[in-house]
Amino acid sequence: MPGGPGRLAIVGSLSRDRIDGGKPRVGGGSFHCARALRALGHRAVIVTRSAAEDRRELLTPLVSLGLPVRWRPGGTTAAFAIDHPSDEGERRMVVQAVADPWTPADVRGWVGEAIADAAWVHAAALTRGDFSAETLAELGRGRRLSLDGQGLARAASVGPLVLDADFDPELLRHVSVLKLSEEEAAALGVEPDDRSLRDLGVGEVLVTLGSRGCVVHAGGTTERVPAALVPPPAHATGAGDAFAAAYVASRAGGAPPVAAARRATMLVADLLSGRLG
Repeated sequence: MPGGPGRLAIVGSLSRDRIDGGKPRVGGGSFHCARALRALGHRAVIVTRSAAEDRRELLTPLVSLGLPVRWRPGGTTAAFAIDHPSDEGERRMVVQAVADPWTPADVRGWVGEAIADAAWVHAAALTRGDFSAETLAELGRGRRLSLDGQGLARAASVGPLVLDADFDPELLRHVSVLKLSEEEAAALGVEPDDRSLRDLGVGEVLVTLGSRGCVVHAGGTTERVPAALVPPPAHATGAGDAFAAAYVASRAGGAPPVAAARRATMLVADLLSGRLG
């Protein structure tokens, strides 16, 4: 396996997020994963993309986190409007633009060069349009591959966010770790129990449950990991990405699945509480 057990790469597009009507800000799995990895002190390469005209606005905050970054221009920057109701209802998300897909040719070219030393790769998908089965096969060649469940459950269409189960099962063929939110699992018809998680055919599956912690399915067994208590945050955008990055970083460092999930849960609690920047 290239690069030794601790080498990690994050591959995913940047996005322009407008939260609760505020000014646009940098978002996307690549950014939120990088924040988590900086907090952990874990070195990783961040491979990302945005439209050329958004480079200064979106790339500068990412580079300032201090991790090595490899960027190339894409035709479109992903964009989301995210609103949190004052009555504590579910957040509402509108997809304003969908990012260009990552292609097998990308992975055989500049992306492959950037991740050549990585033993673990996390595909930080924003929608189902980001990574095809063929692209994931290239990313996972000779490596452990983690996939964010947004790449399964989120339709790649502009308008109110749609979660459904209309994904190609081949997407999971080369995936070693799958991270799902509770909402994504429900949209896919997946229950957080042994049988349902086992039927996905992925060796390790994580289902995050918000303030109730997460479920870890690995080695044929399922275990619940409780969450640390924190004051309700103003918003939790990026928490799932931070969890995924912390989990994969811990696994790449040799931690077993449940211990890695505990570490990821604690990191998210620290980020949401403001104890970490």
